[in-house]
Amino acid sequence: MKKQGYEPEPGVFPYSPIPPPEPGIEPGPERHEDPDRNNDPDREPRHGRRVSGKSKNSLEAMKEVGTTQVPEIKSNIHCLTIIGQIEGHLVLPPQNKTTKYEHMIPQLVALEQASEIEGILIVLNTVGGDVEAGLAIAEMIAGMSKPTVSVVLGGGHSIGVPIAVGTHYSYIANTASMTIHPIRLNGLVIGVPQTYEYLDKMQDRVVRFTTEHSKISEEKFRELMFRTGELARDIGTVLIGREAVDVGLIDEVGGIGDAVKKLNNLIEEWKKSRKEVSLQ
Repeated sequence: MKKQGYEPEPGVFPYSPIPPPEPGIEPGPERHEDPDRNNDPDREPRHGRRVSGKSKNSLEAMKEVGTTQVPEIKSNIHCLTIIGQIEGHLVLPPQNKTTKYEHMIPQLVALEQASEIEGILIVLNTVGGDVEAGLAIAEMIAGMSKPTVSVVLGGGHSIGVPIAVGTHYSYIANTASMTIHPIRLNGLVIGVPQTYEYLDKMQDRVVRFTTEHSKISEEKFRELMFRTGELARDIGTVLIGREAVDVGLIDEVGGIGDAVKKLNNLIEEWKKSRKEVSLQ
């Protein structure tokens, strides 16, 4: 009988079957060749079965912030958050939520120089903190040439007030509050006239900055600061939402959407002014 002729086809014919295992020996799992691994030996092997699931980055985001990874987008607006207590020259306990001024100041310098950033949104939810550190951050924000907008969510108390009013435009949420009170010191205080004079001058710095960067008058601000009866066993005033706007401290009641919309309008005006200056 004449054998039929077959042309050998690579990988198909001729076919060499796998010999059956010897008695008493369990057959091993079927192996799948990975052609990419032959070219790159350091690459991890690709298994035959695909396992669907979340990526490592998504799992890390779920672990850290309790949500899936937010898609990254390129924006001309940078958001700065000032939360917790503003930390100054003394390091606060690790359980405190803090905003470190040595982290904020370099960021503000970098944002002023970054050509791709055209506006800065500052979100505040702070209880206050170190007076000099807060004033340093407020002065940096007020001295920026790019448009800045602040929005107070939750609270912008104590030294957070100058930071909130240091931007070109400010918003406060309807339920947010701001506490205005005199400067206080913690720890050992030397009871001499010079200490009182130093506190008085520091108080004047806060009052002067706040009144220069908002619509509130110095007399009204000091009246709110030294008002008695509102805070238990203390002096000062708590302003909530609309009240901060009515006294001229904050520009408008609004949320994050209003702040972003206003910032985009300020950016457009800023671009037009730069074009006019360049043409001249």
